[in-house]
Amino acid sequence: MAKRRLPDRPPNGIGAGERPRLVPRPLNVQGSLVTLTKPFKVPYKVDKRRHEQVVGDSGGRSLRRRSQTVSYAGLDVAAEVEIDGRDGLPPISPGVRKDALSSRRLAEDPVRLSQIESVLKRSFTVPIRGYIQRHSLPLTLGTKKKIVLEPRPLHDPTDEFAIVLYDPSVDGDMVIQDTNDVPLQETSQNTQAEQSAEHKKSLHPKFLSNGLKNKTLKELLGEDDDVGTKAKKFPNIPVVIDPKLARILRPHQVEGVRFLYRCVTGLVMKDFLDKQTVENGSHSTAEVNDELVINRGAYGCIMADEMGLGKTLQCIALMWTLLRQGPQGKRLIDKCIIVCPSSLVNNWANELVKWLGPNTLSPLAIDGKKSSSVAESIRSWAQAQGRNIVKPVLIISYETLRRNVENLRNTRVGLMLADEGHRLKNADSLTFTSLDSIDCPRRVILSGTPIQNDLSEYFALLNFSNPGLLGTRSDFRKNYENPILLSRDADATDDQIKKGEEQLQKLSYVVSKFIIRRTNDILSKYLPCKYEHVIFVNLRPFQRELYEKSVKSREITKMVKGNNTGSQPLKAIGLLKKLCNHPDLLDFNEDLENFDDLKIPDDYEIPSKVNTRKAVQTKFSGKFAILERFLHTIKSQSDDKIVLISNYTQTLDLIERLCRYKHYASLRLDGTMTISKRQKLVDRFNDPEGQEFIFLLSSKAGGCGINLIGANRLILMDPDWNPAADQQALARVWRDGQKKDCFIYRFISTGTIEEKIYQRQSMKMSLSSCVVDAKEDVERLFSTDNLRVLFKFNGETICETHETYNCKRCDSKTGKQKIKSPAMLYGDATTWNHLNHEALQKTNDHLLRNEFNSPDISYVFQYISH
Repeated sequence: MAKRRLPDRPPNGIGAGERPRLVPRPLNVQGSLVTLTKPFKVPYKVDKRRHEQVVGDSGGRSLRRRSQTVSYAGLDVAAEVEIDGRDGLPPISPGVRKDALSSRRLAEDPVRLSQIESVLKRSFTVPIRGYIQRHSLPLTLGTKKKIVLEPRPLHDPTDEFAIVLYDPSVDGDMVIQDTNDVPLQETSQNTQAEQSAEHKKSLHPKFLSNGLKNKTLKELLGEDDDVGTKAKKFPNIPVVIDPKLARILRPHQVEGVRFLYRCVTGLVMKDFLDKQTVENGSHSTAEVNDELVINRGAYGCIMADEMGLGKTLQCIALMWTLLRQGPQGKRLIDKCIIVCPSSLVNNWANELVKWLGPNTLSPLAIDGKKSSSVAESIRSWAQAQGRNIVKPVLIISYETLRRNVENLRNTRVGLMLADEGHRLKNADSLTFTSLDSIDCPRRVILSGTPIQNDLSEYFALLNFSNPGLLGTRSDFRKNYENPILLSRDADATDDQIKKGEEQLQKLSYVVSKFIIRRTNDILSKYLPCKYEHVIFVNLRPFQRELYEKSVKSREITKMVKGNNTGSQPLKAIGLLKKLCNHPDLLDFNEDLENFDDLKIPDDYEIPSKVNTRKAVQTKFSGKFAILERFLHTIKSQSDDKIVLISNYTQTLDLIERLCRYKHYASLRLDGTMTISKRQKLVDRFNDPEGQEFIFLLSSKAGGCGINLIGANRLILMDPDWNPAADQQALARVWRDGQKKDCFIYRFISTGTIEEKIYQRQSMKMSLSSCVVDAKEDVERLFSTDNLRVLFKFNGETICETHETYNCKRCDSKTGKQKIKSPAMLYGDATTWNHLNHEALQKTNDHLLRNEFNSPDISYVFQYISH
């Protein structure tokens, strides 16, 4: 037999076993022949008919019985007979054993001998370590290397219209910390422990019995050591906004999306800490890491743009970017929760379809209709992981989320968007604690009015979005709130003012990194002009008599003298506010003392709950008299539509009765309407072909998030204690999509409790301007006083608010404006146009020009957007 040619020795590196020798071993042919001569079953098909001829039936039966004892002698004979094809051979007894390679067998079939020799001489592969196959056969499971592709940008950053949110060349080639990991301090400790263990292994390596160094499974399979190796191997890539969103974003919205992205990815905090380290003269990496541990939760921000600037679109662009891409190619988040008022759940779902396109992103919108299926839907959404996440966005109301927060305890949420986030102003409320318990480090609050009443509410919002940024609540009150409020008081000393300004600058420096605030002045480039008026309305004689009698009642007199035992100030305030709208809103028997002593006009009919179809007595209310003339002029002289908003449903009932009597087509939205019907009602009113030109709206039910761009006029019948509520209501008309000039009217009864409320709104707006808008020229006008001032009626003034301004641009006696304001600031009414009754005839609004002939309007503040 010829000597077998050995195959080429493969290189070392992959495989297992003993290291091959350089000199090949001699081939042991004799040992191989001994192994091959052992009996075995020949894998040839047996012809049944030939087998019966050679062996017989009995032999076949015995063969089947012997097959259970694993004897192949009979089959060998049958196969030999079939292969040889010689019928003349003598039959061989089944009991005689023949070896496969016996000399007799080989002598009878010399062809088989040649076949065996060719098989033995054939080359074969040996499983030697480090051997690489030259043929393209698939590798077995567990030995194939993991293919790591270099990350590439999802969208072209060099495109002419590309909007880049993260550029490694500008923002630094850094690995943005993944908030899904363990805290930074724990991570660093684990890393140190792993490094020490690896160091010990390198000093005392383990060896096999043959003297070779032992290798780990990672070394054998060639896997990467950790994620850090991959991060070092591949640099960060740019993050680009989806082109379909980039085409519709306005410049201020692009700026807002960049701000949101830098906040939720930790870039703002990194820059903030780096700057503080340089300013403090410390360049220690350990100190920076300690600060990162303290501010680990600073991955949130507040989007405090005023209404109408597109906060929804900016947040959709942020969410879509995080769900699709990141600096290392993979997406940064898997799930997102959008929390909003119940009336806006479907609106958010529609906005996603509107901006991203149909069938692009499938959200889970839960409006709380079927309470039985809500819990199961939330639980299924929370349990979905990886590729099982079919609906990555959960849209849910505050109330529904509060009731089902237990179903989200064990899930990780990448991003939370809190629309109308001023609902989180109370840190002790169930809504705040429920949302704060959700495991979500990236939190964005959307609120056009972050300061509604005081700085403690502002701290609650900041502490929700960036926990621990300003310390505890007591620290914030001591360091910031108390000094700032003292400095804003008109009776503050010079030291208090100086200290308050210093603390205000410190607070503004910190929070300005995590809050973005733009005013409606930006919209002047894209929207028609807006004329906003604060109209001070005189009380009609009978209305004034009722008001004077009410403030002199025994109940209010007790409160004025300081005896509040058993008194109900809120009830008294509500009664006076209703009286400012119309006397018909009162229950004369219950609300008025000494009802029999009243001098009721002969033509006045006391309201009855039975007869509600009669005409409204507009001549006994200054506001309703103006409203009646406004509606008549709009209906007869233009095709404008108007929105009427009130805090009281009783006032809306009275207006609705007026519209019904005048045959004016109107629609109404209040708290009694289901959420599913609200959007249909809004769409019906916004339809240019619709016949309804009046929309009655309750400020509590529809003051947030509803777009009523079908109208270009709006009247707010009564003020709210919270200036944010009024601002939300006033922003329903002047929004994206508006094509006409807008006219906004706020009715304030002159010299009454409504004017006191408006003055306190101005003080709160002044505080908001100082902290959020960073304005320093807001005048200190009002001193904090007690409740008794609210019930003082000033019947001799044309505008008590204007008198408190000490306005130098107007005549002190007549109130006529002599010098126009050089610049109008929306949050500061002292910079607006001040119009007395005579100046109404020169305004560009034909509704106000017509009021010059009536004595109902005493004074007007006018703001013009551009």
